[in-house]
Amino acid sequence: MTLRIGPTVLTTTDLPRAVAFWTTALGLRTRDAVGPDTDFVVLIDPGARPDQAPDGDADPGPTPGAERLSLQLGEVRERTEPVRVHLDLYADDQAGEVRRLVGLGARKLPWDYPEDPDFVVLADPDGHPFCVVAKG
Repeated sequence: MTLRIGPTVLTTTDLPRAVAFWTTALGLRTRDAVGPDTDFVVLIDPGARPDQAPDGDADPGPTPGAERLSLQLGEVRERTEPVRVHLDLYADDQAGEVRRLVGLGARKLPWDYPEDPDFVVLADPDGHPFCVVAKG
């Protein structure tokens, strides 16, 4: 049996806002068209191209493995226990990326940082925590 891990799925109460935040934050694009009835969106690498079907016609699926993050419309509940999974985003210019992400709608979370941390904890507009980690 061969398994491949798929993209992380984040639940959002506002799909257009989440799509706008994460596509801009990570430089991704949506895999499929997004309409008013869309309740699940897969974000992929912008350079992903459709596969070629054996008959030469373009297959609507993107390059295998191009999926990076999925967003699902649903209820986002207040967290009552520590979050056990979060995204780590690595940055060459950590301070610049933190400013950019806050400008897009992220917010800094209070955190008990160790001495000389290499990460900053932020939350997306729905409150999902993620870290911006200094590369190196």
